[in-house]
Order: sequence, then C-alpha cells, then structure tokens
Amino acid sequence: MSFPDHVQQKINTWLSGNYDDASKAEIRRLQEAGDTEALNDAFYRDLEFGTGGLRGVMGVGSNRMNRYTLGMATQGLCNYLLKSFPGQEIKVAVAHDSRLNSRLFAETAAGIFSANGITVYLFEALRPTPELSYTIRHLGCQSGVVVTASHNPKEYNGYKVYWNDGAQVVAPHDKNIIREVNAIQSVDAVKFEADPSRIHLIGQEIDEAYLSEVQQLSINPAAIRRQHDLKIVYTPLHGTGITMVPKALARFGFDNIHIVQEQATPDGNFPTVKSPNPEEKVAMQMALDQAKQLDADLVIATDPDADRVGIGVKNTQGEWVLVNGNQTAALLTHYLVSARQQAGQLNKEKDYIVYTIVTSDVLGDVARHYGIRSFQTLTGFKYIAGIIRDLEAQNNGQHYIGGGEESYGFMIGSFVRDKDAVSACCLIAEMAAVAKDQGRTLYEEMVQMYRTYGLYKEDLISLTKKGQRGAEEIQEMMAQLRQNPPATLGGSPVVQLLDYQQQVARDLRTGQQTPLDHEKSNVLQFLTADGSKVSARPSGTEPKIKFYFSLKQPDFGNGQSFEQAQAQLDGRIQQIIREMQLA
Repeated sequence: MSFPDHVQQKINTWLSGNYDDASKAEIRRLQEAGDTEALNDAFYRDLEFGTGGLRGVMGVGSNRMNRYTLGMATQGLCNYLLKSFPGQEIKVAVAHDSRLNSRLFAETAAGIFSANGITVYLFEALRPTPELSYTIRHLGCQSGVVVTASHNPKEYNGYKVYWNDGAQVVAPHDKNIIREVNAIQSVDAVKFEADPSRIHLIGQEIDEAYLSEVQQLSINPAAIRRQHDLKIVYTPLHGTGITMVPKALARFGFDNIHIVQEQATPDGNFPTVKSPNPEEKVAMQMALDQAKQLDADLVIATDPDADRVGIGVKNTQGEWVLVNGNQTAALLTHYLVSARQQAGQLNKEKDYIVYTIVTSDVLGDVARHYGIRSFQTLTGFKYIAGIIRDLEAQNNGQHYIGGGEESYGFMIGSFVRDKDAVSACCLIAEMAAVAKDQGRTLYEEMVQMYRTYGLYKEDLISLTKKGQRGAEEIQEMMAQLRQNPPATLGGSPVVQLLDYQQQVARDLRTGQQTPLDHEKSNVLQFLTADGSKVSARPSGTEPKIKFYFSLKQPDFGNGQSFEQAQAQLDGRIQQIIREMQLA
C-alpha cells in the first residue's frame, strides 16, 4: 500500500498521535482491507475551513468532518476571538441540527470555547439556524456557531461561523479566522478539556423571545382570523423545523396544520428521502401526496436546519406544482411591500428590499413599482446582512423589509441576519390566507404578479469539472467568456457585461466602462436588450461552474396563458444553453 509522502505522514501522525482508539482502529481496518482509495481521500488534504466554516463527509481523517478537524477549527476561532476582544468577557452561542453527530460536535465546540475562558450558551437540543443568528444579538455574543450541513446528503456535516451582528462572517474576519485556523498545526494545540462552569444551557426562554419577534411580522392578522382554517401540509424533512415552524404558524393564528408524520421526527439518516432538499420534488413528494389526499391549500417544507423553504400550490387545473426559489422570493417581496402599503405602513423614504445578483430582477421591479429602494448584493445572506449593517450605521431610520436569493432562502425583518425559513413559512401562509380571503389561490396570485411586472423565467445548470484539470477548465471558460462575450443570447443582443472580478460594467455597444460597487467575486453577467440575464459563477466550495438564466417577457398579458408563456421562455433558455455550448 503506497501513498504520496504527505499522505503517509498524516496517516502516521493519526496512528501515533493524540487521537482516540476508535479512530486509530478505523485507519488500521482500512489498511488491512487494502482500501487505498478511501485512505488517500481521507488524508490527501486538510478539510478546508472556508469563508463560512467547515463542510465535509464525516469520518476519520484530516479531510473529514470529525471532532479533531472541528476541534482545530474551533481553537483557531477561539484564538481570533481572544485577539479581537482583549480584556472583555467573550460570549458565544452554539446550536445544531438533526444530523448524525451534530450534538456531539456542538458539545465538543462548546467544551473548547469554555476551555479557552469563553462563556458559552449551548442550546439544550436541536434548533433552527436562524434562531442561532437571533440568539447572538439577543444575548450580546461576539460570535456563534451552528453545526449543520444544510441540505447535503446524510454523510455530511458542517460548521457555520457567525459574528457579533448575527450574520455569517465577512471580511476582514473571514480571512483572519482562516489564518488562525490554518496556524493550528497539531491536534495537541486544541484545548479539549471543557470548563463546565462556563457552559450555560438555553432553550425555552430564547424560543419565546424569537417566536415573539416572528409573530410581529404579521401584516394582515384580520385575514388570518377569517382564514384560520387554511389547510396547510408541513414537512420538516426530519430536521429542526419541527421545533419552531408549527409553533410559529399557530402564533400567527393558523389552526389547521397537517404535519407529514413520517418526516416529523428529527433523524440524521433522513430515512424517507435521498437528499433532504426542499428544492427537489422527490423530497417534497410525501407532502404533496398528503396535500392531494386532504385537498389542502398549501404545502410547506423546510430543510434540516430550517433556513430554506420550499412550497407547493395548486395550479388552475387543480394540479399540485412546486414554486421555485425565485418565484417564492418574488411572491414574498410583492406581498410584503403591497400589504404594507395597503395597511398604511409603507414608508417610501425609508423602506428598502435586498436581493442577490443571481436572483430574479422582478424583485427590483416590485420595489420600483412601489417607489422604494432596492439593493443588489453578491450571492449569500452575509452580504444582505452587510447592507442592513451599513445602513444602520447611518442611523437615519432606514427600514429593511425583506430580501432573498434564488436558492430558496428569504429573510424578513432584521432581527435575524441570515435566511429564515421559520418566518418565511408564516408569511407564505399569511400570503395564501390573504389570497384565499379575496377568492384567489396563491398560484393565481403569482400569475397576476407576473402580469403586472412582466413574466420572468429562471433556470440553473451546474457543470462539474473534477480534479486539477477540471479547475483549469473552469478558469479557461471564465477567461474565454471575459475576452469574447456572446453577441446575442436567445435572439436578443447582449448590451452589457458585468465583471465582478474586475469590478467594472462594460457597455458592449459603446465600450464605455463604469465601476461596480461590489466586493470582488469571480462572476460574469451578460445583460440583453430585452431584459434577460445570464450569469456565470464558479463555485467556491465544489468543482463546479454554475450558469444562471433569467429571461423576461415584458409584454406578457391576458392574451397568453401563464403556462404557454413559460414554455416559450423555457425554449429560449434551451436555445441559449445550446448557443453557449453548455449542453
């Protein structure tokens, strides 16, 4: 059994070092079995601590998620906190989801924080990620972590790091934390011996405070009182949503909630789904089947850490269909702004919404229609939170209404600084109740929205390019697109190229360049004369390049059905994919 020198050195370190007997026994088992591939993959590199934290397959090895890789990451974070807040009592909050080993990892992290003299608020049991974000600000913590791998398959776990504003870490803290983590060269540098006196269990009191904030988001409680028996089917997909979503819906006034019992119990094996991702129809199927059986009004699903939400509605033929992330974000934005105006709560001078550069531009159309400001950010809610933080610093009463991104995340109100499926579920249900109160379904509400602003159709494809050559191919694709942007896309001239790496917008008709006011990011966007947009973005965590398509049909009116118009735009998207040679 032969390995590169650096791999063999890591294996030897784990076999002879300060690691537990079970880990050493697993390495020996793999050696005896001659499983060279498994051992090489487990040790060929260190699991990368990225700008958001850790994420990886669980198991033994330096390239796996385990108590040692998590421990070294936590020790690095401790070292940075101690440098950043000298002479202060440092406090952190720790939460976890339903995944295998999540409680063990959360307790391990809490122990390391405490051993470094840091006060820890550890949730007594699993809780949603947005509640962790809320807790950091509520308890005045300098940082927080949540153990989760979001909607990844069951083999994965992860670790997300938050700063004192309740948002995931951004510059300069992200790079500085990475530097401290990378400086931990040995597991012996990790302080694993917990100080129990510094660890405080939290639960019901925080739940109550968080749910009270969620409840205050309701704009039209009168419609809910009239439609309190709106028939809602909800599935937490074996995750943390079960702890908060039913309670939050009940607080809003909904009393006809049907939980998919087969998926109600938190379980890191996710026994009823291949992947607990509400973006995928197969994960939603049990809820859709139950909704059909009950003749329900609405289906809602949350992912394991309850920061993403997927919804199902009945179309005009009475068939259950899924609403994608862009459509959900658009519906929520349209509802929040229009309902605030109808309630006399909209302040055109102070109110604003935020969405990311790869999210449907219908959100911006909504803002313009109602005369409020909108902001666009790079992909990720830490950037949306950054807009809120910057405007708060101006102390002039600017009011954040809501914001979202295409990947099924939405954040309503500023008491949480990350995407929050708990509050989103409640406002989606309220939106459906208001529509029903006016004799319409949520699907009909969506069609009417697009008739008002123009029809948008979005799609996403990911190309996987593995290995060193794959990474080179992705860079070559981006270089080619920069140097030779397409002249037309889907039959419409490309009029502008936005290059977020070079931070310039280039008018392809005149050659004029204007600066882009965004942090650097390797993203290209092509804007066409008819209002369509194609974005190219290499993944920062996976060997993939993603292409986002957003097409617009401005004159979508009463002469064409929604379904027909969507099919036409689908055809144009396929045409663009062929033109760009992505299929």
